[in-house]
Amino acid sequence: MTTVGIIGSGQIGGTVARLSVAAGYNVVVSNSRGPETLEELAAELGPLARAGTAEQAAEAGDQLVVVSIPVKANGDLPAKALAGKVLLDTGNYYPERDGQIDELNTGAITTSGLLQRDLPDSQVVKVFNNIFFKHLLNLARPAGASDRSALPIAGDNATAKAAVSEFLDSIGYDAVDTGSLADGWRQQPGTPVYGAPYGPFDDEDGTSAVSGVIREGLAAASR
Repeated sequence: MTTVGIIGSGQIGGTVARLSVAAGYNVVVSNSRGPETLEELAAELGPLARAGTAEQAAEAGDQLVVVSIPVKANGDLPAKALAGKVLLDTGNYYPERDGQIDELNTGAITTSGLLQRDLPDSQVVKVFNNIFFKHLLNLARPAGASDRSALPIAGDNATAKAAVSEFLDSIGYDAVDTGSLADGWRQQPGTPVYGAPYGPFDDEDGTSAVSGVIREGLAAASR
């Protein structure tokens, strides 16, 4: 059975873990505070889940590892264990949390481009960064549903993007290709596809955002 590694098991990472288990995947959840702080989450997720270190989560991921950590913590990732893996990067740059990073401030590189540069032996795909975690949980739908929502993905490797698209399909979402990692700014905070298509945060159920809505939002993005 396929295992998905989760590095950073907060709101988005924890939600992806829940959706993964519901779809039949094994998961290894991890965070910066140690496996013992995730025993309750692992028990709640059931027999398909276990808690581990970030390195253990990276090693356990058969192909896919979700990276859901602050941008400032990229340097703490276990690069060797992540080599050859497809990394689902959920991160956004928030200067008040991450500190000032000149290349991100100027738009010279995107957050996922920065992660790819730091981890050249992995394949980074930007995904899950544009949706509220409660909407991510509640908007999942089976394939073929008329109200199935879509998530944008950005990456430089077609094979990696195909693997991520297949994973999204299995957990209840369609994928819309944003383009390369350099194009990933189109799904970052402040763009039309960031948050808004899925409804206001105070509506936990969310609003369906089908593929066409996400494509239109990506096309309308401007700097």
